[in-house]
Amino acid sequence: MDAHPVTEFISPSAWALVESKFSPFAKDTLAKLCKFVEEDCLPAQSTFHDQISTDPALRWKSYPKIMEELKAKARSLGLWNLFLSKEHYPDVGVPLTNLEYAVMAEVMGRCVKIAPEACNCSAPDTGNMEVLARYGTQKQKDEWLKPLLAGKTRSSFAMTEKGIASSDATNIQTSIRVEGNEIVVNGHKWWISGAGDPRNAIHLVMGKSDVSATKHQQQSIVIVPANAKGVKLVRPMHVFGYDDAPEGHFEVVYDNVRIPLENIIGGWGRGFEIIQGRLGPGRMVTDTRKVMFGKMLYEHGTVVEKIAKSRMEIDQARLMVMSAALQIDLVRAKGAMMEIGMAKAIVPAMVNEVIDRAMQVHGADLPLTLSEEFLVSSLRSFILSSNIDTSPPCLHPHFSEDTDLAALWSGVRTLRYADGPDEVHISQVGTKELKKAPALHLAHKRYLEREEKVRLAAGVKDHVFIGKL
Repeated sequence: MDAHPVTEFISPSAWALVESKFSPFAKDTLAKLCKFVEEDCLPAQSTFHDQISTDPALRWKSYPKIMEELKAKARSLGLWNLFLSKEHYPDVGVPLTNLEYAVMAEVMGRCVKIAPEACNCSAPDTGNMEVLARYGTQKQKDEWLKPLLAGKTRSSFAMTEKGIASSDATNIQTSIRVEGNEIVVNGHKWWISGAGDPRNAIHLVMGKSDVSATKHQQQSIVIVPANAKGVKLVRPMHVFGYDDAPEGHFEVVYDNVRIPLENIIGGWGRGFEIIQGRLGPGRMVTDTRKVMFGKMLYEHGTVVEKIAKSRMEIDQARLMVMSAALQIDLVRAKGAMMEIGMAKAIVPAMVNEVIDRAMQVHGADLPLTLSEEFLVSSLRSFILSSNIDTSPPCLHPHFSEDTDLAALWSGVRTLRYADGPDEVHISQVGTKELKKAPALHLAHKRYLEREEKVRLAAGVKDHVFIGKL
């Protein structure tokens, strides 16, 4: 039997570990996705970038036409909304588990700027659609979710605030209050992904609605139409020099924005609960023609070492993500927070390191083909990173516009705090691990008791090992 085409994207050994957990439908869908990414998305990358306007007046008002062509083909192939599991969202989902989707997300990561959006699986829409599907009223689903599911609109999630340590959601200061039959929103947000997209229709805004409530019931999330009066796009934020047009990451002011009472999501005081559910599942051939110091690059031990380390670290991280995805399937996101936290801390740091090695080997003027495997490998393992933008690189110190390295590095580096800082994920993992200590002490005590019984039964006296030189 021929090998599944996914083994061109991930290692055969990784596929062998999970193949038995894939349904026939999932295997067929995965095969179609591999072909679509390889034959349609990858060849479209340069055209997509060329169609992004460089005219300041049009840069945030137009979008590459080729994307709609790719979306139409993906939908005709059934490669649409793959992230929504039918088990969790029976009315709108597809029959895929989180583990099955994790592998598909890795395949889409091969063409990270295009493939996820072409399949309607790109952030921040994925998380927002899950929020609306899980917590939205039927009217909210009809008005806001359905256009997102159809790929007709885009969205933003407005949480991070200027001057506020927003990784702790309880610090959020944006005001959400009721006045008569309206909700009034006032706040200053920034790094709001997708806010510059001309197709953006809604912002899901998190703010403080009741300061007298308990710490984790003070926050609420509301739907703010992108064109509502008082929504002001201040400026596109630049990430290491990139504006990530045409979606961007914007500074946004909500100035006395008035919306209907029905725009509350899930009920008052449930904002913290909602973001916990949203952020859970919602987050991977060297050219041998170049000669250096009289040798091909692959003949240098340091280059071989970099390749080997990258391969080992990528495969380790991939297994961690697969483990997290499987746990979500088994016990949902709340029960898989340990695995999710580990994956979110491990994967972005690993990808940054792999890209950094590629930069080091690449040097100042080597063609892109030299670094191709490093780039592909780093994206292969970045399973949950479909929200990273890799807009066409501008001239960058040490790296020219002929390579995506600088753009990739900046996008991944940003994710190490945009999706919750590494320190928060690591702290959560450490806290959960320490909770095991009492049980471990008890288990050790029982072990010592059993050991003592064995010694007594064997007639062995107490003893102490004393090392001697």
